[in-house]
Amino acid sequence: MAPPRVSVIIIVYDGETYLAEAIESVLAQTWPDYELLVVDDGSRDGSRELAQTYVQAHPERVRLLRHPGGVNRGMSATRNLGLAHAQGDLVAFLDADDIWAPGKLAEQVAILDREPAAGMVYGRALIWHAWRPDAAEEDFVYDLGVEPGQLYAPPHLFHLQLKNVYQTPTSSGSLLRKSLVDGVGGFEAAFKGMFEDQVFYAKALLAAPTYVADAVWFKYRQHPQSATAASAAAGADEHARLRYLGWLSRYLAAQRADPQARRAVRRTISDLRLAMAKNVARRLLGKAPR
Repeated sequence: MAPPRVSVIIIVYDGETYLAEAIESVLAQTWPDYELLVVDDGSRDGSRELAQTYVQAHPERVRLLRHPGGVNRGMSATRNLGLAHAQGDLVAFLDADDIWAPGKLAEQVAILDREPAAGMVYGRALIWHAWRPDAAEEDFVYDLGVEPGQLYAPPHLFHLQLKNVYQTPTSSGSLLRKSLVDGVGGFEAAFKGMFEDQVFYAKALLAAPTYVADAVWFKYRQHPQSATAASAAAGADEHARLRYLGWLSRYLAAQRADPQARRAVRRTISDLRLAMAKNVARRLLGKAPR
């Protein structure tokens, strides 16, 4: 049999609560030519057993992978394990707590087929609160920051990502050519959690043109157990972003990247450090005796 056109990779760590919904949203795709790789990162709950039920029900389409010994190695290494087994010439990622719209793959494949210069396509994410009946917040989408329906050459979208306020590529919302993924070396194993996706997509945005669409292709579930929510609750977001930017600065220097991009990263680091210092000062002043 010919290999599937698209390899879909779901990584999971103690994600039993939402995993079935994610898998079902892949199985509901109108695009038929894909494989689904569920990669377990040493889960301690029933995630692996749940995934195995889908392997048994769909042995021709679904595979379950794990690290040797069933150890936990973090998000980047786990995505790379999926990539090492991917057979498709196109790759899509889905986080275990998100869900896809049924036409996600079909529409994205069609775009890459008609845009041969594009290494990647992405659209909008629905910031999804309404999955909880008692949610106080409303669902929304972020501004794309660019005119949709166009192909953008590097480094335009890279500079947009640095601003950290617009919708840029996300693990659940993009479709990439495997040649681009392999060309940038996949994910950086040193980033086990926060910003592991931004590290990868920064490399991709610098390496190939990207098509930006106006479609909403997935729902980004908001819940307190997510890595993003946990980091925010711990007050660790700024430090995680500073670590990411420091890595990015060194990467650009090693790659002898565009000087404008390198200056933009250094400027972003300076701005973030200043903002962090101001926040510390505000906290100290707030605790100072009157």
